[in-house]
Amino acid sequence: MEYVTLNIGAKMPLEGFGVFQIPDAAECEQVVYDAIKTGYRLLDTAASYGNEEALGKGVKHAIADGLVTREELFITTKVWITDMKTEDSAYEAVKTSLRKLDMPYVDLVLLHKAMGDYFAAYRGITKAYKEGLTKAIGVSNFYPFVLVNLCANVEVIPAVNQVELHPFFQQEDALAVMKEYGIAPQAWGPLAEGKHGIFKDPLLTEIGAKYGKTAAQVVLRWNTQRGVSILPKSVHVERMEQNLDIWDFSLTNEEMEQIKEKDLGHSEIINHFDPQLVKWLLSYKA
Repeated sequence: MEYVTLNIGAKMPLEGFGVFQIPDAAECEQVVYDAIKTGYRLLDTAASYGNEEALGKGVKHAIADGLVTREELFITTKVWITDMKTEDSAYEAVKTSLRKLDMPYVDLVLLHKAMGDYFAAYRGITKAYKEGLTKAIGVSNFYPFVLVNLCANVEVIPAVNQVELHPFFQQEDALAVMKEYGIAPQAWGPLAEGKHGIFKDPLLTEIGAKYGKTAAQVVLRWNTQRGVSILPKSVHVERMEQNLDIWDFSLTNEEMEQIKEKDLGHSEIINHFDPQLVKWLLSYKA
C-alpha cells in the first residue's frame, strides 16, 4: 500500500474501501469486516448512506478479533446537505455521526456536496476539527471554481476533495487546482460504476494482459499513479482482493497517455449542474 501525506501531516492510504449503496446493516457490517481482513485500512461512509452504525460495528468486530487497531484505520464520513444550513447544524451532524459509528473521533469529515450554506457548514466542521472530533476536514464534489472560492475564505484549507475520477472523466483541471492548494484528490466511482464497458475495454484489457492484470486493476493503478486516492467498492471478497492487488506493477508513461485519450470531459453518472437534480438533493433526507 502507498500513502499520501495530507496538508495537516497525517498519512492517508491511496486505496480505501467505500460502502455507498450497501444499506442493509448486517451485510454492511460483514462487508466492512471482510474488507479489513482483506487488508483495507481506509473506510469511507457518509450520513446519507445510512450505514454509519453498521460500519462502526464492523470495525469493532475486526478490532475485537485482533485484525487491526483503531489507530491503523483511516475512517471518513460526510455531512449531508440538510445539515449544511448553519455552523451549529454541521457541527452537531459530526457528533451524530460519531454516535452512530460509536467512535470518539474519525480521521476525516467531508462536506458531501457544494450545496446549502457550505461556508457556514465548513465553519461547523472546522470547530469539530479544533475539538479533536476529527483529525482532518475536507470537501466532496467541489468543482474547481467553488474550491478556489472556499479556500480563499476559510481558516483551514481542506485536506481532501473527493470527486468523480476515472478514465472517462479525468478532471485534470480540478487536479491542478487541488495541487495548487495542497489538497489531496480522492476518487469516488473510480471504476466509472461499470459504465462505458470499462471492464472489457480493449485498450485497458490489452494493457492489463501485459502485467497479468484485469482492466479494472489497470484503471485503479492509473488513478493512483496520478496521485489520486481511490475508493473501489464490492461486496464480494474475491473482487475486494483483486481491487487491492494493484501495487506490484506500474504503467508506463505511454500507457498513461493512451488512457488519457479516453477522457470525455464530463460526467455521465451525475450532473450537478442540473437544476432539477439540485432541487431533489436539497430535499433528500439522510
